[in-house]
Amino acid sequence: MLNPVELFVGLRYLRAKRRTKFVSFITLISLMGISLGVAALIVILSVMNGFEGELRSRLLSMSAHGSVAAADGSTEDWKSVLDKVTAEPGVTAAAPFIQMEGMIQSGRDLVAVLVHGVEPGYERELSGDMINMVEGSLDVLQPGERSIILGRMLAYDLGARIGDSVVLLVPKPVGDGTLRPVLERFVTRGIFEAGLQDHDAVLALVHADDVAAILELDAAVGSIRFRAEDVMAAPAIARSLQEKLGSDYASSDWTIENGSYFRAIRLEKMMMSLILSLIIGVAAFNIVASLVMVVTDKTTDIAVLRTLGMGPQGVVKIFFVQGAIIGWAGVAIGVILGVVLAINVPTIVPVLEQFFGFQIMPGDVYYVTKIPSELEVRDVLVIAISAFVLTSLATLYPARRAALVNPAAALRYE
Repeated sequence: MLNPVELFVGLRYLRAKRRTKFVSFITLISLMGISLGVAALIVILSVMNGFEGELRSRLLSMSAHGSVAAADGSTEDWKSVLDKVTAEPGVTAAAPFIQMEGMIQSGRDLVAVLVHGVEPGYERELSGDMINMVEGSLDVLQPGERSIILGRMLAYDLGARIGDSVVLLVPKPVGDGTLRPVLERFVTRGIFEAGLQDHDAVLALVHADDVAAILELDAAVGSIRFRAEDVMAAPAIARSLQEKLGSDYASSDWTIENGSYFRAIRLEKMMMSLILSLIIGVAAFNIVASLVMVVTDKTTDIAVLRTLGMGPQGVVKIFFVQGAIIGWAGVAIGVILGVVLAINVPTIVPVLEQFFGFQIMPGDVYYVTKIPSELEVRDVLVIAISAFVLTSLATLYPARRAALVNPAAALRYE
């Protein structure tokens, strides 16, 4: 425990005399460096969390949180399976789904397409307002009418407008293991925008009955997709459904289907954290350097304190107080500054863009035109505790060096 003498002397050494102005300048630089590093870490991780949340919402705008399908890929009695999925705790909605790959043609343009066969009634409950319909609505998808809704970029690439005919070329397996091309004509009845290149440029929506007729699935569907009340609980729900439905069915969730995207973001967050942690590391070394200079300057004072009866541990505590206050003050300022900036990133960035006359994320290049930010308490706590520990450890070497001062040698020529 600290006694009043050790605390008083440690605080007294923080005040600069005329001959120690340079040491105090280094101390100030150390404090600013720690504050800057901690604030930068909090802001960058909050922005990365924001981008991760934005990516997750856009990825899931045209897909569900999880799915259940028969092991052979054809779910026959899909209505009973859908009832079981809907009854699972945590599931808010479920819908049948069929996926079909092929090519789509309008005029002379022929591009790849991924067709989603959906039931509008069920799909509306599943996706709700997650599907941003630019033109038309899901109600235009009626069985037998050969209506199709195209992604915005896909419609742009094809030059297709509402009312234009498009031709789907679908490879269909035949009995001898070969593929037979099937041509089907559809009419463009709507255009949607998911806000993600992978969706807008390749996806098309068709009624599930029309897809089933093309693939000759009769009354079967490919899978049952579901949406969870909590998106993070989807993996647990998928595992629970797998156990209840047995080995005849296979379950999946969004973390498996889109795992590569989120692994890339986690890797970027880790690398950014390591790089920005170097700022705190450099500031901690500055604390070591400034305290070593203080110890050198205060050698005589230390010797006097030792002759007055203060033990080596007392000397260690004096310089620990000095270094810890520098480090902890820097961390506290950095946390406050970082939290304020992270919360106000969406407000600050437009001001900076207007001041400097450029847009960080232009709309003609990126789907996300605003810098998102999601402040997580866990990130703030980890950064603050890590910085506290690092700055506290930085005081140990100078403090131990001060404790090793020999009073007799220090006062010999005084």
